[in-house]
Amino acid sequence: MDKIVENYFNLQVMVEAFPTVLGGFGLTVLVSILVIILGIGVGLGFAVLHCMNSRALSAAIVVYVDLFRTLPQLVVIIFVYFGLPYAGLALSPFATTVVALALVLSAFATEIFHSAIRAVPRGQWEASEALGFTYFRALFLIVLPQAIRLAIPLLTNRAIAISKGTALGTAVALPETLGQAQSVMAIVANPSPLTLAAAFYLTFFIPLVIASRWVERKFSPRSR
Repeated sequence: MDKIVENYFNLQVMVEAFPTVLGGFGLTVLVSILVIILGIGVGLGFAVLHCMNSRALSAAIVVYVDLFRTLPQLVVIIFVYFGLPYAGLALSPFATTVVALALVLSAFATEIFHSAIRAVPRGQWEASEALGFTYFRALFLIVLPQAIRLAIPLLTNRAIAISKGTALGTAVALPETLGQAQSVMAIVANPSPLTLAAAFYLTFFIPLVIASRWVERKFSPRSR
């Protein structure tokens, strides 16, 4: 038991590592927020484009969605970081992680929003048409608000799951929570900084999980 405490809960090591890991934690929070905003925003935009009745556009979106839903997040991060420079576009570890995870989240968000739009009863479209609404006006004013409400529960869970992938940014030297903890651990030869990093992750993601449960109850169709 003493060895477990010494190796994983060494308070002296944790105190020394705290400023470094805290700096990485701030980066983790920033990356997670940007991934969620960009991923959901792009996904909503693609879902709307998917409803434009253009076969070519819909086919391209389906390929995009299937591709990024299938590829592991780490593969996407590595491809963006090491592959894009061959196309003349080199991204920093920060930008790479944000872009890669946002691509993955946007693929799931596109599918979720599009499924939610299709789940809105056909009668809503017919009623809008009877009132003289154009297709786009009905989509944005009548159908889309209902679809977003339907999509939110699934979307919150997926957004949290993918934002946890910020830890994969260590593969491209992103100095986020885990990366900083590993750096300190290598210096002090003690894994206690990893325990500190785990505590930071719990501090950030547990409130998100609790908030997602509240959102699910709030926007569940049964709560109407």
